[in-house]
Order: sequence, then structure tokens, then C-alpha cells
Amino acid sequence: MNCWEFKRCGREAGGIHVKEFGSCPAYPNQGKHCARVAGTLCEGNIRGTFAVKIASCLKCDFYKSEHYDRTYRNCSVIFAI
Repeated sequence: MNCWEFKRCGREAGGIHVKEFGSCPAYPNQGKHCARVAGTLCEGNIRGTFAVKIASCLKCDFYKSEHYDRTYRNCSVIFAI
């Protein structure tokens, strides 16, 4: 299941919020790891980069669900701990 199906945000192609917010940058290929995509709709607001929106993502039902892809293949993000 992709984030737009789970959250019913309406930013997928033909969705009810495309005219207002534009098409989601996670659609159609990144709906299982939307936290890593800048410009997604979160809590009714368009969010920026992963670093800016991770606090919101950590509270997100989709991010916490089994549908979110936590693998980091093809991801150029490096985490320093």
C-alpha cells in the first residue's frame, strides 16, 4: 500500500487536492518511503526535506505502519550518529 492510499491525501494523479497542492512528488514510485521525499503533504501542510519533516514523520500512522519501506537501497542519505 502506498502513502496516498493509506492517508487518502488526494495528491495522486486525478486526486481531489491536485489542483490545490499539486501532484505529490512521492507519486507514483515513492509512496512506500515518502518520508525521504521533499514536498509531501503532511498534517495538511506541504513539507520540506527529510531533515525538516522527520519529527512529523515519526508521529505519522503510515510511517509507523508495516506499509512503510524502511530499507535504504538507492538512498543517498548518510546518517551520522
